[in-house]
Amino acid sequence: MTEHHGTGLRGRRIAVVLFNLGGPDDQAAVKPFLFNLFNDPAIIGLPGLARTPLARLISSRREAAAQANYRLMGGGSPLLGETQAQARALETALAARLAGDEIRVFIAMRYWNPLTEETAADVAVFGPDEVILLPLYPQYSTTTTQSSLKIWNETYAGSGVSRAVCCYPRAAGWIAAQAQAIGEKLDEAGEAPVRVLFSAHGIPEKLVTGKGDPYQEQVETTVAAVVAEIEARRGPIDHAICYQSRVGPMKWLGPSTPEAIQSAAEDGVGVVVTPVAFVSEHVETLVELDIEYAELARDKGVVPYLRASAVGIEPLFIDALAEAAVGALGRTGVAPHGQGCKADWKACPHRNGRHAA
Repeated sequence: MTEHHGTGLRGRRIAVVLFNLGGPDDQAAVKPFLFNLFNDPAIIGLPGLARTPLARLISSRREAAAQANYRLMGGGSPLLGETQAQARALETALAARLAGDEIRVFIAMRYWNPLTEETAADVAVFGPDEVILLPLYPQYSTTTTQSSLKIWNETYAGSGVSRAVCCYPRAAGWIAAQAQAIGEKLDEAGEAPVRVLFSAHGIPEKLVTGKGDPYQEQVETTVAAVVAEIEARRGPIDHAICYQSRVGPMKWLGPSTPEAIQSAAEDGVGVVVTPVAFVSEHVETLVELDIEYAELARDKGVVPYLRASAVGIEPLFIDALAEAAVGALGRTGVAPHGQGCKADWKACPHRNGRHAA
């Protein structure tokens, strides 16, 4: 317990900061969102003098196509609303676990509002005793969690002992929530032969081979755990890992999701696609998976084409986040919730002793 001036004793004041990518809330925000994305050194690893003008060029060239995608979702991304719902659900779950403590869950988006700088100021005003940094990226990558932690550490100047959850690729509730969503679609498929495609956002292959990014290994860890949970109830399932959202000329992790759909067509099976690295619905799920890849599947004769929903505010997943946050209170620095990396990856912040505080 901590003494609160003039009012005797009080519980801890705990700030939980959820990291996510962010998304443009209207058509006018698309270009600046894209600029922020491509001006991140974790995305384009050039010096600022070269990176910034290149980011301006790329965001200008991609603005119209990106705006068209966001128009399909009503003009902007639903990601903030989805993340706000997760924050509210997590706040409720943590209040039940940490009775007597004052808990507030904040959202820090990397590339659009509320940006990290704004959230860091809000957390400082709250005046926490404890700060828990919790990414909504179950698998660690230099392009997501590392980038978010870096900008937070450069920005936050408030009170509190900080610690970060770097990843949770095998968190029980995260795995169970995915298995449940996939099971619903397998039931919908009935007797039709289907392959479960675990579709993760791709990254350039050189990040894994050159920078020692553990993302691919952690995606594979998640998939193995989800498959084991499903097969324990249903018996063997046909499944494959694939990667979506490739941009640029570099070689990305593969096979791509379109290639996996093509393979399903050749093998005469339908597909159940599940977003294995996304925890909420946004452009990659609602447009890429639900519209673009669904059309590709129709063209290739892949029937049925079913898509498992992102975990969102499914209580199993929210419980996993709550368990990760409570578990982090007993330590400082950076550590996974449950199993993190298996190999000794160069970019792993936990294995290398890099700390968020």
